[in-house]
Amino acid sequence: MAGHSKWANIKHKKAATDAKRGKIWTRVIKEIAVAARLGGDDVNANPRLRLAVDKAADANMPKDNVTRAIQRGAGKLEGANYEEIRYEGYGIGGAAIVVDCLTDNKVRTVAEVRHAFSKYGGNMGAEGAVAFMFKHCGQLFYAPGTDEDKLMEAALEAGADDVLTDDEGGFEVLCDRYAFVTLKEKLEKAGFKAEMAEVTMKPDAETVLTGDDAIKMQKILDALENLDDVQEVFTNAIIEE
Repeated sequence: MAGHSKWANIKHKKAATDAKRGKIWTRVIKEIAVAARLGGDDVNANPRLRLAVDKAADANMPKDNVTRAIQRGAGKLEGANYEEIRYEGYGIGGAAIVVDCLTDNKVRTVAEVRHAFSKYGGNMGAEGAVAFMFKHCGQLFYAPGTDEDKLMEAALEAGADDVLTDDEGGFEVLCDRYAFVTLKEKLEKAGFKAEMAEVTMKPDAETVLTGDDAIKMQKILDALENLDDVQEVFTNAIIEE
């Protein structure tokens, strides 16, 4: 992948995420409610809920909002009942896209997702069409210059599954998605602050897009991200500027 800079893409993605802060509260509230409904309202006994509450803290969400979302999910307060649904499809050049939604109206959601795909040259696929190309896991990136030996020792001791290095001298730590919060906390206590850290769908292989293809692919991703029912959008596309 000549000219491809993982660190430039990480910074771009982080900037794009920061720009969507206004929507993050809404999405996290939904996730908290669903996590509490499915796994109970005890944060310490419900890894998914703990991860959602950690996201809320990262987004500077008031604790009262978090508490109400947990109570709604646990049935202690009235509120919408959201259902999880995943859509899969293809973007430009056959790049894979996975779209995770929480919705109270599946008919509306599927119509909006299908339209976002087709409007900009993508195609919605059947269930299971591309999800097998991804691994659901925790992913933490550490910048070039990080002490490799110390990071590797700390990460493996904290329960990481793997520590990968790249050509630019950076590091990628992978872990089970439900171990993510604990591992991140342990690494921070050991002095390692991640450039970016998230629970994600990590692609087995990447598709690099440039020029017009990159522009078209970004339009598909933006259209999907802007849908109210969409929680997360994952792709194996690397969009070169």
